[in-house]
Amino acid sequence: MKPKIHRTSLQSKTDIWNAVIDVLSNYDLLTAEDLQKENFILFQYYSELESGGHESLLNWWEFYINEVGIDNYLNELIGILEKIGAHEYASIEKRYGSEMWNLYVALENDEIEVDAFYKVIEKANDEYDKLNNKLDKLLEEHFITIHTNIIDVIED
Repeated sequence: MKPKIHRTSLQSKTDIWNAVIDVLSNYDLLTAEDLQKENFILFQYYSELESGGHESLLNWWEFYINEVGIDNYLNELIGILEKIGAHEYASIEKRYGSEMWNLYVALENDEIEVDAFYKVIEKANDEYDKLNNKLDKLLEEHFITIHTNIIDVIED
């Protein structure tokens, strides 16, 4: 069942952004429906990369990646990024995603030195940063487009 929000509470792009984020934050990733899950993954990708980069993303998503496998996670993430037109971001994950995860696991198991991990993380983070926040706009446009699919908007 979709949460209900009055149209008067969704007057601006910021209102819609905040409402979508609020709705997404209440989902359980493992039981969410496809659209909810996609948007949850998308927003968490954005949030983690903006706050702590790829290392933060791997730390936050470790439980889920272990549950579904790195290939499935990357296929989901890359598919979602491409779906919203974030092809440059998808390309970064295609190029570095598996390698970062494998190094992350190796580091957690004390099989490699920390420098090997951070060398790849820094490359991926630098490429992300060079895109100058293009994802902000794409995400905002996407949330405006889909908000009525995850929120029951009550006309006042």
